[in-house]
Amino acid sequence: MKEASRFRALASLCRQHAAYNPADSWKLLAQAEHWEHLATQQMSSHFKECNADRPVPSDESEASPNVNVSQWKAIAAA
Repeated sequence: MKEASRFRALASLCRQHAAYNPADSWKLLAQAEHWEHLATQQMSSHFKECNADRPVPSDESEASPNVNVSQWKAIAAA
């Protein structure tokens, strides 16, 4: 997470520098885009690592994760 924050800070510095240096703005904005891309990749890999050990829910449990279907059927029938 710290890496992504650092990459975003570098992208911000590139954009600020581009605002004050129009001759090199195209190059600085490309560098900013590169740093943002690295930050996005870093965040993506971080969340993939965090979610790697979690089980994937089945279709039925996704639709109603905390609901006992037979219990609701009994209530509806009453």
